[in-house]
Amino acid sequence: MAKTPSKSSKSKDGVQPVATNRKAFHDYFIQDRTEAGLVLTGTEVKSLRDGRAQLKDSYVQFRAGEAFLIGAHISAYAAGSWSNHLPERERKLLLHRREIDKWAGAVATRGVACVPLSLYFRGPMAKAEIALVKGKKLHDKRDAIRERDLRREADREMRQRSADIRGRT
Repeated sequence: MAKTPSKSSKSKDGVQPVATNRKAFHDYFIQDRTEAGLVLTGTEVKSLRDGRAQLKDSYVQFRAGEAFLIGAHISAYAAGSWSNHLPERERKLLLHRREIDKWAGAVATRGVACVPLSLYFRGPMAKAEIALVKGKKLHDKRDAIRERDLRREADREMRQRSADIRGRT
C-alpha cells in the first residue's frame, strides 16, 4: 500500500505548502513571480498549519503604498473562541517599498492583474507567492489543454515503450 504524504511533510528547502491556486495557472499567463510575507493573527496561523485555506477568486490590491490579499479564505480555527478571525478578511502583504511601487505600476496598466499562486510556510513564517498575470483568451486555454494532452500521450507512449524493452530482456 502506498504511503500518502502527511500535511506536515516538508520539502528539502523547508517549505511546507498549505494551498495553491491551480485555477490561476489555467486562466492566466504568469509574467512575474515574487514571495511576500503575510500579516496574520494567531488563529489564522493555526488554521493554516491545519491546511484550511483556499485561494480561489482571490487577488492582490495595491492602495496607499501597501499591498493587501483580498478574497483568500482561511477557515476559522476549530479550537478558537471569541478571538477567532473572520475567514475572508483583508490580509496585509509584506513587500519592500520598491517592489510594491514596481508591481502597483504594472497592475495599473490595462490587462495585468496580481493574484496569489500559493500559500506556504518557510520555516515558521507564512508566505504567499504572488504573480503578475495577464488573462488568457478561450483559444489560449484550448491550446494549453491540447498541449497538455499531447504531452501526456507522449509520456504514456515512452513509458509503454520502456516497459516493452524491459520485458524483452
